[in-house]
Amino acid sequence: MRAVHDEFHGDLMEVSMGPHHPSTHGVFRMNVVLDGERIVKLKPVFGYLHRNHEKLGEGMTWLASMPFTDRLDYLCAMTNNWAYALAVERLTGLQPPERAEYIRVVLAELTRLLNHTCLAGFLLQDTGAMGTPLMYAFREREKILDLFEALSGSRMMCNYQRFGGCRVDVSPAWLAAARKVVDAYPRFLDEFEALVTGNEIVMARTQGVGRVAPELAVAAGVTGPMLRACGVDYDIRKVDGYGLYPRFHFRVPLGDHGDTYDRYMIRVLEMRESIGILKQAIDGIPDGPILDPKAKGRGLRPPAGEAYGRIEGPKGEIGFFLVSDGTPNPSRYRVRAPSFVNLTILEDMCLGHTVADAVVILGSIDIVLGEVDR
Repeated sequence: MRAVHDEFHGDLMEVSMGPHHPSTHGVFRMNVVLDGERIVKLKPVFGYLHRNHEKLGEGMTWLASMPFTDRLDYLCAMTNNWAYALAVERLTGLQPPERAEYIRVVLAELTRLLNHTCLAGFLLQDTGAMGTPLMYAFREREKILDLFEALSGSRMMCNYQRFGGCRVDVSPAWLAAARKVVDAYPRFLDEFEALVTGNEIVMARTQGVGRVAPELAVAAGVTGPMLRACGVDYDIRKVDGYGLYPRFHFRVPLGDHGDTYDRYMIRVLEMRESIGILKQAIDGIPDGPILDPKAKGRGLRPPAGEAYGRIEGPKGEIGFFLVSDGTPNPSRYRVRAPSFVNLTILEDMCLGHTVADAVVILGSIDIVLGEVDR
């Protein structure tokens, strides 16, 4: 903390929040310049968790990078795997069988439930509702992690997708357990909303706070629930129609104000849509193989060329740009991480608000530093 002088505002105070602060959601720092309690300038500082992820990807085989994609966002290993597999499949021409595509949709929507549930719990924690909402959210998260562990052998670092399909098949018992979790989720959401959504303090702390104009969001490349909270109808599941999403009926919820409350509500509404997709996918999953017979894990050498694979991850567009020169490892490996792009407008969201609001606004962006720094 230090005193600074600005010709327009006069005497100000600069506060360095983080990198080890409970409200910064990881090793993230922001330098906040305050006029009293009002924010007049904010500078995000990244890099404390940089692991050389992309350069490492260029030095190892195509398959060896798969488990490292888990570490980008420890809440969304299944969707990170899928985006990377999709990019490699575009390079190689591999085509996952229909059953594998169904499994991918099921796992992606379970991941969306897990991510959005945790976001809601942490956001409430940031507003000052200590403990109870977060524990409610974690109770439900554990049920989905149990499913991931039963299928992949790991609760969070799943390493499950493969080029041209999936690593292991789902059993009838696993599908029955997944259906049980999905059927019970609306009751949890009803309970959670009764506790939180209409709460007077929650509305006071979030409505009108951290507004984002749709023009700014589009210009900055913001995606996911943050973009849709501004009223921009853009969901890659609808735009690209990757996987089997065109087969499933679901709506794309949109916000009206682009504030923190809309960002919370969009996630709640998206969870309700995910439940509908999951019921359709679990009921319709066909028998059959789960891997393209031409798939080759070890010794894979995609033909020379480049490809970009992207999906609608829970936080927004997660994409991988890969370049192959015909060798056993990528000559270029680049990640388009939604947490990093969405974080770039943090100052625009915080200007004019109090330092306490900055904590809530940052929580509503939903960042994981593993994919911000990479």
